[in-house]
Amino acid sequence: MLPLNLKRLLSKKDTIALIHQMVAIVPTPIAICDAAGNVLVGEGSAASGQNYPVTVEGTEIGCVKGHPQAQAIANLLNYLASKELEKRTLAQETLDRYKEITLLYDLSDKISANLDLPKVAELVLHEAQRLIPGSSGAVILIHPESQQVETIAAFGSLHFAMQPYQGILGKVLHTRNGEIINDVAQDDRADGGETSFSSLIVAPLNRQDQAIGLLCLGSETPITYTAADLKLVNALASQAAAAIENALLQENKVQEARIKSNLERYVPTQLVQAILDSQGEISLAPVRKNISILFSDIRNFTSQCEELPPETIVNHLNEYFTHMVDVIFHHQGTVNKFVGDMIVALFGAPSFPENSEVRAIEAAIAMQRRIQTHPVTWIREHFHTGIGISSGSVIVGNIGSPQHMDYTAIGDQVNTASRLQSLAKGGQILVSRSIYEATRDRFEFKEMGQLTVKGKRNAVDVMEVIYDI
Repeated sequence: MLPLNLKRLLSKKDTIALIHQMVAIVPTPIAICDAAGNVLVGEGSAASGQNYPVTVEGTEIGCVKGHPQAQAIANLLNYLASKELEKRTLAQETLDRYKEITLLYDLSDKISANLDLPKVAELVLHEAQRLIPGSSGAVILIHPESQQVETIAAFGSLHFAMQPYQGILGKVLHTRNGEIINDVAQDDRADGGETSFSSLIVAPLNRQDQAIGLLCLGSETPITYTAADLKLVNALASQAAAAIENALLQENKVQEARIKSNLERYVPTQLVQAILDSQGEISLAPVRKNISILFSDIRNFTSQCEELPPETIVNHLNEYFTHMVDVIFHHQGTVNKFVGDMIVALFGAPSFPENSEVRAIEAAIAMQRRIQTHPVTWIREHFHTGIGISSGSVIVGNIGSPQHMDYTAIGDQVNTASRLQSLAKGGQILVSRSIYEATRDRFEFKEMGQLTVKGKRNAVDVMEVIYDI
């Protein structure tokens, strides 16, 4: 805002006309002078009279000289100057508000189309750095789920560090109210690196129910931040909070899509969605569960394929696995692994533990039927699979090293299912007594007696599932 001076005030037609009328009725010489002593109105001979100052906010911008009657003219000029100052202040506030709205509109336009979290933070910090003095700045985020603190954009040599509820920054995060600290050394809350700053201005990134971070500016040399500065930082922080929340939602969607894509290679799509919607109720950590385990293997696979080129074998295997996985997923099973031509599937893990025995047998029958109706003649004629199923309490979950994990099952019933599969002939489905007891009202079985299973001390009761192709 341009400084108000007496010459500019007297340049207004209405004002100078009024002043001339008053000077004309005063019987003694009058002189109106600016702050440098230059006569703007009247006669220089009045300089010998009294000096009546004209001031604006305590600063003398000129004076009226003459005999006591000049006092009334000085009073009028003081009044007109104060009114002019009020008009200018109002105009300046209106202009500032317009600039602020324009700034926020432009910033909103820039960041609303940007869903990249670091870029959003950099845009906001750049605008803050351009408008508000400070040698260092940062946008700090506290992730809503993990509560981890992360600086996602920064500039300057001094670093901002925040611990929830600690230090000035931690308190601002807690109270969700922006603050100006123009003498950090005198603030008892200053903690750690905050004491390197002389002045700080901090605004929270508020969303509806909590603050998700801070927008900070500071200087190691003294700066007197004003209420107008804080108002602007709060406005920038408000824009940033909305944009960052959108960016976080986008990150979560991308992460969910990545997890879903990976999981869908192992479990049915419906189960993947159930896991994603479970909000932590389904864990992949190793736990003990009652599940059913299915092993399926092609009989005499090596001899069946020895006359085929490797490329053809791989094509046939991929075709075969595609159909078998489709059947397993259809019956809510989880594909544990492929080992050569062998398939290992779990029913009841990581979710849907009910009726896992029934689902496993239904899947086994469907697998055998699918092979018999497979569209590739060579597969239909040469792939004859033996299937073994057992059930019981096993440890199931992610097992392995930090570099590689497999979702798998470990336990005696896993070994039993594997041994039953090795005993089954092509087209045969052999099950353990636990499977039989749980499903004998649903399926037809043929007792095979007690068979000695490799690796097990005691003989195992074995039943064959009777089904129609």
